[in-house]
Amino acid sequence: MRRETAYKLAGRKHGSHHHPGSGIAKTREIRFKSFPAGQVRQAQRSLAALRGVQVEPGHHDLSLVVHYNVLDYTLELLEDALISGGFQLDRPLFVRLHRALIYYVEETQVHNLRSPERLIKQSHEVYISAYAAHPHGDHDDTPPDLREFK
Repeated sequence: MRRETAYKLAGRKHGSHHHPGSGIAKTREIRFKSFPAGQVRQAQRSLAALRGVQVEPGHHDLSLVVHYNVLDYTLELLEDALISGGFQLDRPLFVRLHRALIYYVEETQVHNLRSPERLIKQSHEVYISAYAAHPHGDHDDTPPDLREFK
């Protein structure tokens, strides 16, 4: 059976990167320090210049809400670009822990979305053939004429 046929029978779409319900559209809040003054407006203009990124004012005066596709950008990439551009992000412990979790989740999600799907049954065939090639359990190296005591 061809791989494409197996994927169709299993209801999978091989090679498709946009899975419905996979949560690839992200909405995140980026918080800034109060100094230097005016950096939030500058950051908003800088992020809005990126293709596929939508930016709006955040819930606080020192924050922005960004909307992006995780296959195009990640929060880590956006924040690294802001930091390298000289913007000062808010860095209390709770925010750093929250960012680290988001970075990990997005990195894992992107890796999983870009990896080709595989059928689980096919992966078992590898283990079955490897198991069959190795001696196990009842294997005896003694020649047959020496096995029985007379």
